[in-house]
Amino acid sequence: MPWTLELEGRGVVVTGAAGGIGRAIARQFSEAGARVLAVDVDHAASADVVAGLERPGEHAALGIDLTDLSAHASVLARALKAFGRFDVLAHAAAVLRRRESVEDVTEEDWDVQLDTNLKATFFLNRTAAALFREQGRPGRIVNFTSQGWWTGGFGGSVVYAASKGGIVSLTRGLARSWAGDEITVNAVSPGAADTPMMRSGMTEAGLEEFVRMIPLGRMAEPDEVASVVLFLASDRARYITGAVVNVSGGQLMY
Repeated sequence: MPWTLELEGRGVVVTGAAGGIGRAIARQFSEAGARVLAVDVDHAASADVVAGLERPGEHAALGIDLTDLSAHASVLARALKAFGRFDVLAHAAAVLRRRESVEDVTEEDWDVQLDTNLKATFFLNRTAAALFREQGRPGRIVNFTSQGWWTGGFGGSVVYAASKGGIVSLTRGLARSWAGDEITVNAVSPGAADTPMMRSGMTEAGLEEFVRMIPLGRMAEPDEVASVVLFLASDRARYITGAVVNVSGGQLMY
């Protein structure tokens, strides 16, 4: 029997779906036979993602700001209504405000990044777990951290790194809390992935210097990160919970 991830027919919510990695996640889930609700703050962008997925008509798009906590239940209910089941939350939505140095970081920079990256993650995870339990089925949550959770980030990305460090602790705590309900909670920790977010605020010289620190000698393609998400979302990974999977080309080893 061929080795497959057996994701056919699963109902999947992908947040940050219009981003470089989010788009790849949505596409790979559709290729694996899952049905995808693509969620992004930009509805037109999420609709564009859905237009490019396998089996047109089986997926849905939603534009929403996840810092509006009151909207979380309706987001997941939309997936349940559209697909008849909700099995996976792949939570890639995040914001990075890169500054020249920590001295340039404002209180607004702090609030925006912590509200989007950490606060929204906790409450969306909690809402997803409640819906998994309501359906009486196992569930898979895959959050996104960054190798900055371990390194502390560089210069003006320290606040972003702090938010991602919080996601590691959050993921582990929620994994323990919900293991008895067969809900797994894991996190993917990319290093340098070739996305607009990675390139934002970086000079070519700075980017080249960063890449030189990667033993594999290049940035990751978004698909190389997305494939890890699909594995963690599958039943092949049903005995993995509370894990942080490092996808950094060897730049970070621990």
